[in-house]
Amino acid sequence: MLANLKKNNLINDIYKDTSNTKELASFLGIDLEKLPAHIAFIMDGNGRWANKRGEKRTSGHRAGVKTLRNLVKAFRLLNIPVITVYAFSTENWKRTPEEVDFLMKLFEESIMKEARALKEKGVRVKFIGRISELRESLQEKIRWIEEETASEKDLIFNIAINYGGRSEILDAVKSISEEVKKGNISENDIDEKLFSEHLYTAGQPDPDLIIRTSGEYRISNYLLWQLAYSEIWVTETCWPDFAIPEFLEAIYQFQQRDRRFGQTK
Repeated sequence: MLANLKKNNLINDIYKDTSNTKELASFLGIDLEKLPAHIAFIMDGNGRWANKRGEKRTSGHRAGVKTLRNLVKAFRLLNIPVITVYAFSTENWKRTPEEVDFLMKLFEESIMKEARALKEKGVRVKFIGRISELRESLQEKIRWIEEETASEKDLIFNIAINYGGRSEILDAVKSISEEVKKGNISENDIDEKLFSEHLYTAGQPDPDLIIRTSGEYRISNYLLWQLAYSEIWVTETCWPDFAIPEFLEAIYQFQQRDRRFGQTK
């Protein structure tokens, strides 16, 4: 479908103006009444994008912020209520100290730069992961933007930072164990619903769709509990080049799938 779309002048408009997202979705045959409630992203390929251009990896990370900004706008226009992005994993600490330091500064800079626009668009920002292990200056800005946007209800914007799916599950187990010790719950109370209530994404729907850029076919320790029945869509496109038309292509393909959740017809 994208190959045909690129022959149409609409493709040029959408690259320039995100406000055309809804019209383009309708043009592609997307059912706007049956959109995913929650889409998660593995934003892969920033470094590869920069390397191909003979630039530093840091330029790829900066370019990736623009991609994310446009996607948040698209989510609001389509009224999709939850977006989750994998910004920094527990394994990413293995990168060079220079790149890690740059990313931490970029997170702080982006929080301060984007906060006003996010609040004006009705976006509630939530950071998920082991936030207490981040440097204090970043923790302060995270607490600030979460408090600043806490009353917004149009879109939940989860940013996974110092996040690992296994760590999240372990943290949930520890939290439940404490509740059992305190006598607040019994072992017989523990079921999938209760367990979900102790995850970082408590109270939110599980992702219907996970999109991974840059062509890798793996989950990478991301939302391991929540992705149990998510549809997976992978593109070879590196994250900084991931634009609205391809995002809509993913949604279109999602709507063509038969989601049986283990049932037979």
